[in-house]
Amino acid sequence: MKKYKVIAKVEQDKFVKHNVNNLLLYTRYLDKAFPQWRYFNVFEYTKDGSGMQLGNFTNKNRPSKMYI
Repeated sequence: MKKYKVIAKVEQDKFVKHNVNNLLLYTRYLDKAFPQWRYFNVFEYTKDGSGMQLGNFTNKNRPSKMYI
């Protein structure tokens, strides 16, 4: 199973960070918890948090698959 570190901008000046396995389910979570979310960046998961960026998505450009 793939694991990602995701940083999402959910309000004008608020960001949240999560560990994510499924990008489609995460997008649904954002829609429910933060209806005004703007974008999220996806990084490879590493324990020290130094994973490289794999992609980014917006409210209009959503992920089409569970994984990158």
